[in-house]
Amino acid sequence: MALSKKPTTGMKDILPEEMQIREYVMSVIKETYGRFGFTQIETPCVENIANLSSKQGGDNEKLIFKILKRGEKLNVEAATTEEEVVDSGLRYDLTVPLVRFYSNNAAQLPTPFKALQMGNVWRADRPQRGRYRQFMQCDIDILGEPSNLAEIELILATTTTITKLGFRNFQIRINDRRILKAMAAYAGFAEEDYDSVFITLDKMDKIGMDGVKAELLENGFAEDICDKYLSLFAAIEEAQNGVACIMEKLGEYLDREVMASFCEIIDSVRATQADSFELVFDPTLVRGMSYYTGTIFEIAMPEFGGSCGGGGRYDKMVGKFTGNDVPACGFSIGFERIVLLLTESGFQVPTRPARVAYLVEKGVSGPALREVIVKAQEARKDGKQVLVVRMNKNKKFQKEQLQKEGYEEFVEFYREALKQ
Repeated sequence: MALSKKPTTGMKDILPEEMQIREYVMSVIKETYGRFGFTQIETPCVENIANLSSKQGGDNEKLIFKILKRGEKLNVEAATTEEEVVDSGLRYDLTVPLVRFYSNNAAQLPTPFKALQMGNVWRADRPQRGRYRQFMQCDIDILGEPSNLAEIELILATTTTITKLGFRNFQIRINDRRILKAMAAYAGFAEEDYDSVFITLDKMDKIGMDGVKAELLENGFAEDICDKYLSLFAAIEEAQNGVACIMEKLGEYLDREVMASFCEIIDSVRATQADSFELVFDPTLVRGMSYYTGTIFEIAMPEFGGSCGGGGRYDKMVGKFTGNDVPACGFSIGFERIVLLLTESGFQVPTRPARVAYLVEKGVSGPALREVIVKAQEARKDGKQVLVVRMNKNKKFQKEQLQKEGYEEFVEFYREALKQ
């Protein structure tokens, strides 16, 4: 039977045209985040299965690609539980690996530590447009900064990067897990039910307020509690200033210092007067990861019709590794979705060198071939990108294919001409 030439389901081959865009996006990300003081690190793609299954990754923990033990340690016949045959897995995000990295290397790192991490992650998810089982993530995180300066820097660095990539009219939606909890407490939900309530709330943009109420009732919550809860969202939607409205409604349920810090983040970002994006308070924003403890944010792009990145504060996660909590906050760009949007829009990588294709007739060899190679090297020293290839019989089709790759100049070398 012939071997399969197609990638595994959920994976994809990356053709040269897209690869050029990916490399350009990565270069913009590195250069822009570098200006904000972020330094690049790298972590292994494989992590201890206990770390990946520590109930911090939300639904992503159901999507882990698990790795069997190797050699003599693997005894499938005698095993009665998964733990006996599995000891590691492919990372499903970059946050868990970063926290492990920081916990292991904190003594050698500055405080606060501003990290940039780019790398592939894997999730056994259902593939769809813009979503694969292997995909690139790009994260920036600040560890060791307890104040809202971390959130402000993360939002500004990310929006600056997105703007440099040519995107406009996008939104940064912002909320706080403590606001979510205060709203649930005000309505009368028990604390142990918060996660269930938030899972339903997270569907608001898909099923609407009536759908959220119906699902809450279906889950056994009292109608008066549901009505009181949803009345908060209706009031915020009608108010000119949603933040002021929620502060007034919640009163003692919401810590004044939390709201003061939240307002300072919004005011500081808006003070930059950036016209490429809008910062919006969204009380329905939940973010699925259970490790978030405070501010949460998300990028909404109308071109994509959904989220294109997000993040938040996770102050308790380092403590699960070391026993000592360290303030931490991060923002992840939806790298694959950004590349998809650029590719589909016909984006051309700017300021690239002139591209020249040297078409060499078959039979050109020896001193004549060396002459071509020398000419190519001289052109490369002058800053040109030179491709040296053998000339095909169908030269017209060959040139058309090379033009699709960005080659706009062609030089043809024939045996007879090179002999002169």
